[in-house]
Amino acid sequence: MRTCIRIPRIFIPDGGFEKWAVIACDQFTSDKGYWDRVKKFVGDEPSTLNFILPEAFLGEDDEERIEEIHENMYRALEQGHIVKLNRGMVLVARKTDAGVRHGIITAIDLEAYTTDAGVVSPVRSSEAVVPSRLPARIAARRGAPLEFPHAMLFYRDKRGRIVHALLREDLEEIYDFDLMEDGGHVTGYYIPDDLAEDVAQELQTGSEPYFAVADGNHSLAAAKAYWDEIKENLSAEEKRNHPARFTLVELVNLYDDAVVFHPIHRLVKKVDVAAFCDYFTRQLKCRQVGSLLFPAVPANGAGVKQADEIIERYVRQNGGEIDYIHGDKNLTKLAREEGCVGIALRPIEKESFFEQLAGGGNFPKKTFSVGEDKEKRYYVEGKEISYD
Repeated sequence: MRTCIRIPRIFIPDGGFEKWAVIACDQFTSDKGYWDRVKKFVGDEPSTLNFILPEAFLGEDDEERIEEIHENMYRALEQGHIVKLNRGMVLVARKTDAGVRHGIITAIDLEAYTTDAGVVSPVRSSEAVVPSRLPARIAARRGAPLEFPHAMLFYRDKRGRIVHALLREDLEEIYDFDLMEDGGHVTGYYIPDDLAEDVAQELQTGSEPYFAVADGNHSLAAAKAYWDEIKENLSAEEKRNHPARFTLVELVNLYDDAVVFHPIHRLVKKVDVAAFCDYFTRQLKCRQVGSLLFPAVPANGAGVKQADEIIERYVRQNGGEIDYIHGDKNLTKLAREEGCVGIALRPIEKESFFEQLAGGGNFPKKTFSVGEDKEKRYYVEGKEISYD
């Protein structure tokens, strides 16, 4: 059996981890104040903030920002702010309010990944991808020497054998620090090449898909689209080992005790609040608290699809914008703003996760979140995607 895992050589910073690690770019999309605080905290220090385009600022000088991202990556390489580890993986222990979640940083083969409906593959998307969200992400990869992705993939290990075995090893600690903005604590341990090969074999067991996206569907889809774009001009030999063919991910056990599913709520903006609430509640049974709606839909993909269809139909007919919000408190705060309505959804059931994907299925876009907003992945590790 050919593995869809590639053991990478991973980049980490040479120090200053507290300012280096920032949260995934698709978080706090309606809260520019969060990103302003991060920018102030980071200052002029080396940081992955300089390598990403937060979605809160999409549409604001994107081309200029992307050009700066590429320049910042080359500068970090030239000035020695990042160091390349020997070939291997990283075991991550992330402490949050939900407990300690363990993940394994490695690279997966994008040739083994698909978002296509009805297609069974070793690595599977879990949610429908919104095409309009890909161009900026793909553009950020063009001309970039490195990637610092935030994709998290689930694997299935009910007894937790893989992580338990790694915790018994005498692994070298390579970082240990508090994450900014109350993101919790994270510790990383280097898994050397020989042990990493064994781990790769253990991870790829059972039926396909072996891995399914837990978080970062659009990040992975953009990496795949970029690879499909450049491979057309490569020879067969170049295609086999080109660094852009393999993208960095964090593999997390679905049955980890600290894996908790949360809903991704909907925020409808720039609408007549009374008119929208009347429209929505006439079509779907709801509990209403001010400008917050709690629809009575099942805790699964079908329930999310039902709510989305009503929201999208209203916006098509009457105007408005739809945003996707992590966290109950964040939704409550944003729903108080003028012209905004929050639609609070329920979390999906963990046990049904891979069942939904059987036969090449997907959840509707933005159905679930693993952890609360501040528990999302922070950028620490990176990898080359270019020979330049």
